[in-house]
Amino acid sequence: MTSSNDLERAAPLSHPPGSGRALRLQAYGGTGSLQVDIVAAPEPGPGQVLVQVKAAGVNGIDWKIREGYLRDMFKLPLPATLGIEMSGIVLQTGANVKSVAIGDRVMAALGGLGAYADHLVIDAEKLVKTPAGLSDIDAAAIPVAAMTAWQILQVPEFDLRGKRVLIHGAAGGVGSFAVQFAKAAGATVFVTASTSSVPHVQALGADQVIDYRTQNFEQVVSDVDFVIDLVGGEVVDKSWAILSARGLLVSTAATDLAARTPEGRNGIWFSLRPDTAHLATIAQQVAAGTLRSSIAEVVAFEDLPAAIERNRTGHAPGKIVADFTR
Repeated sequence: MTSSNDLERAAPLSHPPGSGRALRLQAYGGTGSLQVDIVAAPEPGPGQVLVQVKAAGVNGIDWKIREGYLRDMFKLPLPATLGIEMSGIVLQTGANVKSVAIGDRVMAALGGLGAYADHLVIDAEKLVKTPAGLSDIDAAAIPVAAMTAWQILQVPEFDLRGKRVLIHGAAGGVGSFAVQFAKAAGATVFVTASTSSVPHVQALGADQVIDYRTQNFEQVVSDVDFVIDLVGGEVVDKSWAILSARGLLVSTAATDLAARTPEGRNGIWFSLRPDTAHLATIAQQVAAGTLRSSIAEVVAFEDLPAAIERNRTGHAPGKIVADFTR
């Protein structure tokens, strides 16, 4: 793994190269629908920054976009460069940019697509400076997972202290942060995870782990105040039985949650909102070791299509991160 010190020693380019790689969706379909193209480096406009991407996090939305499940929600002109979070170094700034400078190490949740490219133009206001003690790999694993988990925990209109929280998909990137945030808020945290992920989620603070391969969670836990669903499908349908009458279910996975929510029950489909202030705070917490960022594996840029597929079918606990410097 490339260390942050190695990346910091590399002098920033005074002028961006004329072209670079971009992993682009050519048409909706399977892994073969993704292709690495060589594209011209974009020019930043006023208030924008050109970033040389060093690493990018792999997310579930990648394969959902690839398969066309979200085509009605996101109208994409194809080919489209995928990727929604990254870390890198500032190569060029447009007019009126004062928050970052050439050579700064930065990280961001884009609030859109485009992270799977060597060069990315982004609004300067979306960037957070990467803490000195945080590697680019760790930084790329934080923005979407941590911010999604944090914002989900802000949705309930009740104090989580003493409440019963169930997290489906707790071993993934979002789930790993959600366990830590819920525990810190004083909740009793139940999670569903595979047998191999039990030590991981226990180390993060889970009070009880339900092995979804051998146990039915609806027979183990009941009267839950807050369900965080990161899985979707029938998991959502079964969760209503264990949710208290005034409980809340929030899902990042079930885009059809409105149709799956019984009359009189509370269900919300959640989508991330970029928030640089909170991201900066979380990044400092990870750098200080008070919050743990969990990485499943680090892959090379060329291995991104296979990594996106592994994100769909299952992988080790934590986030998959692509290292663009390999």
